[in-house]
Amino acid sequence: MAVEDRLHSALAIVRVVVTVNMVGLNAYRRDNFDHPTVGLLVVVALVAWTGAAIWLYRDRTRRRPVLLVADLTVVLAALAVTPWVKSPEFNATIPGFYVMGALFAWAIHWHWRGGLVAAALIAAFDLLPRSDVDQGNYGNTFLILIGGPIVGFMCESLQRMARERDAAERAAAAAEERTRLARAVHDGVLQVLAMTQRRGTAAGGEWAELARLAGEQERGLRSLIRQQDTVPDAPGGRVDLAGALEAMATAHPVRVDVATPGSAVLVDARVAEETVAAVRACLDNVLAHAGADASAWVLAQAGPHEVTVSVRDDGPGIAAGRLEQAAADGRLGVASSIRGRIEDLGGAARVDSGSWGTEWELTVPVEPPA
Repeated sequence: MAVEDRLHSALAIVRVVVTVNMVGLNAYRRDNFDHPTVGLLVVVALVAWTGAAIWLYRDRTRRRPVLLVADLTVVLAALAVTPWVKSPEFNATIPGFYVMGALFAWAIHWHWRGGLVAAALIAAFDLLPRSDVDQGNYGNTFLILIGGPIVGFMCESLQRMARERDAAERAAAAAEERTRLARAVHDGVLQVLAMTQRRGTAAGGEWAELARLAGEQERGLRSLIRQQDTVPDAPGGRVDLAGALEAMATAHPVRVDVATPGSAVLVDARVAEETVAAVRACLDNVLAHAGADASAWVLAQAGPHEVTVSVRDDGPGIAAGRLEQAAADGRLGVASSIRGRIEDLGGAARVDSGSWGTEWELTVPVEPPA
């Protein structure tokens, strides 16, 4: 509506200019009138309508179809009486370029369709009464017929761009506020919950239950922040890797604690799918070799061009040379389900193991190789 207000403000200036032009030309051509008194009344009526139209269009609540129809009707009536007021062999109509006011008003309100309808009606009322159409008449009609739709299309484009700009500004403001809140929560509440979880687990006993509850609250809070931060239509078909990891870990039989950034980690859909599958394979190994009572931790860290996901467990670890021996024996479970997936994405998979357990570090690009 603000764009439409500015367009009508500009149109008010156009109305004044074409009205002055109309008065001057009719005064100059006063000898062409068969009924000069009626011609003067028509000119005065058009001048009065210019003032009324400028005042009426100034208030957006009055810009209703009845006003636009009345605006165009005034123009068409002036065109219709021209053959009688001047003569059947008239050349220039009484309104002349005055018709632009109503034409542009229709184009602003109803866009290219309104501009086309108004232009067609004006052209018909201008050409049909003529006994002879010369090159000048044809040129003026042609300009009206292409000018109305073009102006309407441009007005529609301006209004659409204004809506898109307003939506982008609102989205940017909301994203900035979400980032600020996520940062505040991440720097305060989430760190306290994570510290409570680690120390409670280490202390054991009743503190272990407190640690478990703190871990659940941390995951729930991270999920809530991420849901608010994720854009429904992410550019380039990207998805939230952090949310996908949390959803997968929640359904896995092994007890998994997931730590991710406070905001969404948007990556290519294929990268997310293969990374989640590789992490699931790591957790399946924990289940197979350490049992359902084992604990695992998944940590996701996002960079501008790549994401690193660490999967650590407290199992017995991998014996030295076991992975190499499995590959030599043709058992390619780890090689294909973890390393193969990550390397196909253009990333790297590194494993470290000891008496403390096993840790996989998976580094993947945000976008897969072409």
